[in-house]
Amino acid sequence: MIGELIKFIRKTFGVESDFILLHEPRFIGNEREYVLDAIDSTFVSSVGKYVDKFEEMMCQITGANYAVATVNGTNALHLSLLLAGVEPGDEVLTQPLTFIATANAINYCQATSHFVDVDKETMGLSPSLLKNHLEQVAELREGKCYNKQTNKRIAACVPMHTFGLPMYIDELVAICNQYNIPIVEDAAESLGSYYKGKHTGTFGLLGTFSFNGNKTVTSGGGGAIVTNDVALAKRAKHLSTQAKIPHKWEYKHDAIGYNYRMPNLNAALACAQLEQLDFYIKNKRELNDNYAQFLVGNGDVKLVQEVKNAKSNYWLNAVILKDKSERDNFLEELNSKGVMTRPIWALMNHLEMFKDCPKSDLSNSEWLEDRVVNIPSSVRI
Repeated sequence: MIGELIKFIRKTFGVESDFILLHEPRFIGNEREYVLDAIDSTFVSSVGKYVDKFEEMMCQITGANYAVATVNGTNALHLSLLLAGVEPGDEVLTQPLTFIATANAINYCQATSHFVDVDKETMGLSPSLLKNHLEQVAELREGKCYNKQTNKRIAACVPMHTFGLPMYIDELVAICNQYNIPIVEDAAESLGSYYKGKHTGTFGLLGTFSFNGNKTVTSGGGGAIVTNDVALAKRAKHLSTQAKIPHKWEYKHDAIGYNYRMPNLNAALACAQLEQLDFYIKNKRELNDNYAQFLVGNGDVKLVQEVKNAKSNYWLNAVILKDKSERDNFLEELNSKGVMTRPIWALMNHLEMFKDCPKSDLSNSEWLEDRVVNIPSSVRI
């Protein structure tokens, strides 16, 4: 079966013998024109028309009232956690099955990750398992949620839409609202994904996106914060520009700020890429359909697909193998034959830095860690 899959992937991407990467960026629009225009303008740093245009386009795409451009998705998440009120010594609920940037951003706030299990079908933070866990460990004190076992405040929740697959985010919001826990959505991988007709990243207090080189849309390096709260949006922009008080010539600052603003040069690339978003997603959804048709009736390799009421951008296609041994064999065979595949991330609680963090039972995450593999998912041109 693996040999047939390799042939299918090579035919699908029109590559006979060269190495097929997992996800390549495509530059088929106005990228060169906009980047050269930014260079000619001499506005290549954090001020320029493309930064403003990028933020406007992100509002149009996501439906959020405000967007703030940042250097990358990790910075966006760090700043959003600060804006949500996370302080040193707090705990932040999140999933162990995620890219390390999620847990790192929590640590940048001098807070502690508190890991809760995912649902197998979405690979995102499980509302039902979170509810059960909070009923056991959490209590409200003067309107704030605390972990009874550690006596630390649970200051926020960061769910992640894994590989662009929307999770049951509305249910999660409802549960967190009961405990007065603000949600910061890690939508780094899910630009163009929707749940119940609403764009990911817009369900919580704030949402964050990444435009790294391997994402559906790239600016080389870049991120964004979206929110419907005007005060948070203004504060995000202020803090991301070193908290400088606006003035024609004076340099005065009123808070600890960050150099987190996206450069105009990157924004120019991002704007051209965003113009192609609808085409990219249509192309990637067709690719997922092609994989699904090829894998029909193959019980040993199950393609991960969107759940009911979700529309995924299918940033990275994923398959689930029978067990860890089958997964390792699958990885070895395809990579050795020039078709790049990769396992899902090691669970955050298995890493030395986070091994002592509080956690729920993580059986689903552990099951997925042993079985999930990403397969080539680039836009086909």
